[in-house]
Amino acid sequence: MKFEGIYTPAITPFCRDGQIDRDAFAAVLESLIEARVHGIIVGGSTGEYYAQSPQERFDLAVYAKEVVGTRIPLIVGTSATRTEDSVEYAKAAKEIGADAILVTSPPYALPTERENAVHALTIDRAANLPIMLYNYPARMGVMMGEEYFSRVGKSRNVVAIKESSGETGNLHLLARKFPHIALSCGWDDQALEFFAWGARSWVCAGSNFLPREHVALYEACVLEKNFDKGRAIMTAMLPLMDFLECGKFVQSIKYGCELAGLNAGEVRAPLRPLNSEEKRTLQTVVATLKRTVAQIASGANYA
Repeated sequence: MKFEGIYTPAITPFCRDGQIDRDAFAAVLESLIEARVHGIIVGGSTGEYYAQSPQERFDLAVYAKEVVGTRIPLIVGTSATRTEDSVEYAKAAKEIGADAILVTSPPYALPTERENAVHALTIDRAANLPIMLYNYPARMGVMMGEEYFSRVGKSRNVVAIKESSGETGNLHLLARKFPHIALSCGWDDQALEFFAWGARSWVCAGSNFLPREHVALYEACVLEKNFDKGRAIMTAMLPLMDFLECGKFVQSIKYGCELAGLNAGEVRAPLRPLNSEEKRTLQTVVATLKRTVAQIASGANYA
């Protein structure tokens, strides 16, 4: 499997009673397919996997596959503190016919690079599916580095990495020494840099509610190789990326979905929704972004 394009880590809508809203979830998936994103990820942090029971995670993946079918690649997250639990999520992904799995470092455990590599390769053996690694030390507590990549990169299933460390040195390391592991941008305000270093995909939560705008940046940089246009689109997107880092990331993504006409529901505890001022600010940011990117896409001068 080749990871190329925009991959959306889908939100999980909840009903007022806290249960997963299956109809709203299906509507989210259909909206992404209609907007022509290139793949969908379920069981990621944007989908609040950490606030779901194991059975909910299994059931949500099954339902996502029922909705998506074979229309678009489906990637299932396997993150868990225990390797045994990650293995079960990977096996379930294989059983439902997922196209790939997302493999993280186990949160809180703080494994060494060798231990972390053994963790990933154990999951790999259990599922034998294409793997996108997910390096996010801010959440997981450890960095995937050169020793880790040297070990896991020997598996033919390890085909890509969502690099979310924010460290350009790790971006350069991957591009120079591990070119067989396809780069995928996982640090939104560095998307332009990732594309310049050869990345051909971007895993971006904002594409839940602004899919066409994210696709526009990908197309400008990767397909058209027009980095003047790409810089103009990125300039328009930076205020959104800044807002998303305000400390209420998932809440912001869900409210963005509400602005797009989707039923996103509330976030699960311990998170709390945006306040009125934050909602007004996001409304303004989104409206300006959409208007500006539309102008650029129409051929307005962006040099």
